[in-house]
Amino acid sequence: MTNLNSSPQIASTFVTGATGLLGNNLVRLRGVRVKALARSREKAQKQLGELPVEIVVGEMTNVSSFASHLEGIDTLFHTAAYFRDNYKGGKHWKPLYETNVRGTADLFLQAHRAGVQRVVHTSSVTVLTGAPDQPIDKTMRRTAKDADDYYLSKILTDREVEAFLEKIPDFWACMVLPGWMVGPGDAGPTSSGQVILDFARDVAEAMWLSGLKGLRGERYLAAGRHTTMAELFQELKRLSGVPSPRWTVPFPLLYAMGAANEVWSRISGQPALISLATVQLMRQERNRTHFNHEKSERELGVRFRPMEETLRDGISWYQEHGWLGTVAKKGSALCRAGGFPC
Repeated sequence: MTNLNSSPQIASTFVTGATGLLGNNLVRLRGVRVKALARSREKAQKQLGELPVEIVVGEMTNVSSFASHLEGIDTLFHTAAYFRDNYKGGKHWKPLYETNVRGTADLFLQAHRAGVQRVVHTSSVTVLTGAPDQPIDKTMRRTAKDADDYYLSKILTDREVEAFLEKIPDFWACMVLPGWMVGPGDAGPTSSGQVILDFARDVAEAMWLSGLKGLRGERYLAAGRHTTMAELFQELKRLSGVPSPRWTVPFPLLYAMGAANEVWSRISGQPALISLATVQLMRQERNRTHFNHEKSERELGVRFRPMEETLRDGISWYQEHGWLGTVAKKGSALCRAGGFPC
């Protein structure tokens, strides 16, 4: 019988969410044969056109439409997820469930049928929780009643993965749990591309090393050191020259701003600048982002770069692509909307 925890060689990969921040960095990480799943060929060619990758067009809500491309693949990196729109106002449970939960379950089934040897699934630190200022490790599971819709979708997705591994004992998969990510190539941009928190290249490296060294069914944290928003904004101001907020906005006012933005979003059809879901998330997770990644460092050899280095790379990418001025204007507009000096 094959040793499911033996160290493999990765020669051919399939990356879902290849135009997203994590997937974009992952397909650039190693010189192997890569198939890159994207919803838009035009967007994928714009981002990945200079790379020797095969672009596969498909949706996580219809895995069977691209399942044939999984044949001959030894390692599948699953990074695709419905996330950003959930924090732009309104309710999004149906796409969250169909993309994150059902889509992942279907992907694992099709990967097994196609003979894929290993799957590295992108979970999230959102499936974990702890008391304020408490170091959080992989065992500290969040309950469904303590989750917003996006968090719940990730919790249910992990349950699908664990159930599949229990049902199919000869199938190999592990999970990587990133924190918020930032880095070059955030062409979405993700919300964290504008409010920058964690390290995309480090997470991509953790994904790759999990495929090489990880243990079946294991969960590996890929979140760097805890950083407060005040520390983050000051570092961004120093590196970019973009003004940062000088005052802390009290939560009652944030809730009022969120409610007003939700109304504006419904009327205008535009995404809310700050939604009620975002404000609730900020309040709920305050001082609950102290994650213990010692296991990932010890077993995978993952190293997390200094925040300054990562932020500088992300800012340089925005500058090179002419986006920094736009991001700066958006940040200033948010400050002015709240009536605060920036």
